[in-house]
Amino acid sequence: MIELGVGMFGDLQINPTTGKIQPAAQRMHEIIEEVKLMDEVGLDFFGMGEHHREDYAVASPEIVLAAAATVTKHIKLGSAVSVLSSADPVKLFQDFSTVDLISDGRAEIMAGRGSFIESFPLFGYDLKDYADLFEEKLDLLVRLNKQDTITWSGRFRKPLINQPVFPLPKHNSLPIWVAVGGTTSSVIRAGKMGLPVMFAIIGGNPENFQPLFEVYRQAWDDNGHDPEDFQVGVHMHAFFGENGQEVADKYYPIYAGQMNRIGASRGWPPYQRMQYDFGRSMHGHLIVGDVNQSIDKILHIIELFGLTRFSAHMDVGSPDHKDMMKAVELYGTKIAPKVREALNK
Repeated sequence: MIELGVGMFGDLQINPTTGKIQPAAQRMHEIIEEVKLMDEVGLDFFGMGEHHREDYAVASPEIVLAAAATVTKHIKLGSAVSVLSSADPVKLFQDFSTVDLISDGRAEIMAGRGSFIESFPLFGYDLKDYADLFEEKLDLLVRLNKQDTITWSGRFRKPLINQPVFPLPKHNSLPIWVAVGGTTSSVIRAGKMGLPVMFAIIGGNPENFQPLFEVYRQAWDDNGHDPEDFQVGVHMHAFFGENGQEVADKYYPIYAGQMNRIGASRGWPPYQRMQYDFGRSMHGHLIVGDVNQSIDKILHIIELFGLTRFSAHMDVGSPDHKDMMKAVELYGTKIAPKVREALNK
């Protein structure tokens, strides 16, 4: 069974002429309205990212998800991602357990290293410990999810000795996903631990990721995990409209603007229209177009990798709220039903 949903980072609109940034409060209210619509149109899950920058609205996904839990009934609510390396796994588990109780059992954690590094100095961590922090904290988070009382020790925090942790989630544990980019060691670790993986495919040809999917499946099988529990997803930049060319043309300056803002700090060359157009092709990483184009591309990606989950990252560059609402409506009422129908034949 495929799950179809949405991921967001909470991008704020930035006026290209004045540089003025949209108020975070406005965007947060819009996000809640968008998630409410996702639930109403039958999408399966929503993921909210964590960032600590002035151009993103959300530093604490769990707070936004708790608010979304009060206006939704069915949709799963998770992070996308929680920056585990700079978080306290105990507090993270407690926070998401609280969201789980508010939402009547719909909360998930997606643990990752994040797209940016601002959280490390903010919370007092050294970037030289980047990999070790994530590995140790993932171990603790998984243990917390399996044990009511925990005894644990590591390098980066005080030990826990016969420590109960409250509150517990509705079913005593939470779904924990691991978000990965292109790092083979991360994929193998998740497979060994029996954790579902979300691959971020945000550039290039998705087919280049096939070896990583195979490595993950092999690690899962080699470590004796139940094939029935196997879950894998992809997160891809997406936007939907009534007319394919119109939505592509309208979204291009928004998307390119965000790529150039990020690229300026990472030494990327200016983003070009030909990159965007290739990205929208069947061999690219973008799903930007009309209903039929989007159905075809999503089905192609699902079948290419044998996915159980597809996440459309729909707010890159922060499109207008009205356009976001229309894209969510099309996704839930026209695209998702056809994708499910095709896969169930």
